[in-house]
Amino acid sequence: MRLGVLAAVLLGLAGLQARAQQAAQGQAQLKTEDEKTFYALGLSIGRSIKVFDLSPAEIELVKKGMTDSLTNMKPAVELEKYGPKLQEIAKARQGKVGQKFLEEAGKEKGVVKLPSGVLYKELKAGTGPSPKASDTVKVHYRGTLTTGMEFDSSYKRGQPIEFPLTGVIPCWTEGVQKLKVGGKAQLVCPSKTAYGESGSPPAIPPDATLVFEVELLGIGGQGADVPRAEPGQKK
Repeated sequence: MRLGVLAAVLLGLAGLQARAQQAAQGQAQLKTEDEKTFYALGLSIGRSIKVFDLSPAEIELVKKGMTDSLTNMKPAVELEKYGPKLQEIAKARQGKVGQKFLEEAGKEKGVVKLPSGVLYKELKAGTGPSPKASDTVKVHYRGTLTTGMEFDSSYKRGQPIEFPLTGVIPCWTEGVQKLKVGGKAQLVCPSKTAYGESGSPPAIPPDATLVFEVELLGIGGQGADVPRAEPGQKK
């Protein structure tokens, strides 16, 4: 997460806290459409900073910083000095969260660990051939972070994508070759097989472990037909 985006998120949280405190206490108290909308905004912002994996004590510190900002109190620290450290913390914690997620996911029944560290789990058996790395494939997919937050879905767009397997992230190049046409699998991609230290802002933070459900619809076609940058594409 870039510092500018993070700063905007924290400011948004600060502005919401005073206004939506009662509404956030329970869904039964959300009476007006505005209250429900502000609550939904709070949910969205909360998801966007899950990368920090904040402890209860750290959440209280964040609240304190927001309160001081809202009430124009003198800051306890200099934002110019400590603000840049936020990205370092986010990166370090994302790596730890990803490693823990990989360890737990690797214990699930039916999961196969591929040579690169990618975790492959068949969700639906296919009956057709499997693609080679040099092939172009047509797929439907859904991508999420380890928090479960969905960052992209061809299903939601109602349009599968077609691309050469040499033109996507290593996780996909390796994992999709394990599928047979008509089959569907879950790919858990370690950061090094996805977007690594750079991430893919704003949706994918640095050092993020990613989870994809990929359904192989066909093999062949005339090259990549991707209307916009997709999470599976190489930079």
